[in-house]
Amino acid sequence: MRIGKLENSELESLILNKFRRIRPESLTVPRVGEDCAALDFDGDLVVMSMDPITSAGDKSLGLLSVHVNCNDAVCMGAEPVGLLVTLLLPPDYPTDSIGRIADDLSAAAQVAHVDILGGHTEFTDAVTRPITCTSVIARMSKDSKLPGLQAGDDLVMTKTAALEGTAILATEHIEELSHLAPDLLKEAAGYFSSLSVVPEGTVALRQGVHAMHDVTEGGVLGAAWEICYASGLGLILDKEAVPVTKATRQIAQAAGIDPLRLLGSGSLLIGCSQGKAMVKALRQRGIPAAVIGRAAETGFVFTDGTVIAPPREDALYDAFAR
Repeated sequence: MRIGKLENSELESLILNKFRRIRPESLTVPRVGEDCAALDFDGDLVVMSMDPITSAGDKSLGLLSVHVNCNDAVCMGAEPVGLLVTLLLPPDYPTDSIGRIADDLSAAAQVAHVDILGGHTEFTDAVTRPITCTSVIARMSKDSKLPGLQAGDDLVMTKTAALEGTAILATEHIEELSHLAPDLLKEAAGYFSSLSVVPEGTVALRQGVHAMHDVTEGGVLGAAWEICYASGLGLILDKEAVPVTKATRQIAQAAGIDPLRLLGSGSLLIGCSQGKAMVKALRQRGIPAAVIGRAAETGFVFTDGTVIAPPREDALYDAFAR
């Protein structure tokens, strides 16, 4: 059985390479490493993106639906305005739980300062648990379009690795993690409150940034690979420089997952010419950050010369597999 996203080579050959831009309003075409589309309606640009949430439990579904999509828009330099949410429910799903998902969507939307504009809700036997598919609509000035990553740029990472994956595992796999300290699990579950990258994206835009990419499926390594690949560049990454909390290390070890490949919403990768200055600006705003690598002309390698494999997005589904 196969679960997770298509491999990048499959995505390009089977889907993306078949689409052509025919409308003058369209400024982008779908490609690997790009999460948003942009349209020009003779004024501010309209930026849109869409993501499903399929691996979260009821407690985090609404929150992730909002922040994962808003994060995509921010990474393009856009301001999220509203969301359209499709909610698919299994036939036996209790109706009172639907209201709790809506409450979570509303609360997260207020934090992200966006409106829930509409969507669709239905029961279907095509799913075995609730899932959402959310579209974000954002606005961006023509003058704020990011120039793109350049060879030699520093790669700055905010916060720590695998915030989202750690929180999901800590709440959805309590029995398997019962041997870990309760305080550690409580800390891990609290990572759900750190999933927005809007604050660091705002700082990066003011500081001067060439490219941004939020860490999602595939973890830090996948996101670093994608931000460089999207600009036709390579990557040199210092694995030891990637911040990982004790809670994440212990939970990832128990689950049999590389923490650098684990779902990582809440962390932002920033490509810029002055990494140390960017880190300083972020820390002054209370946002942890570190330089973890740089864009190269070619190749995807760690500092010791070993090759970085392309993104592998199914790590969470392999949790506790033995």
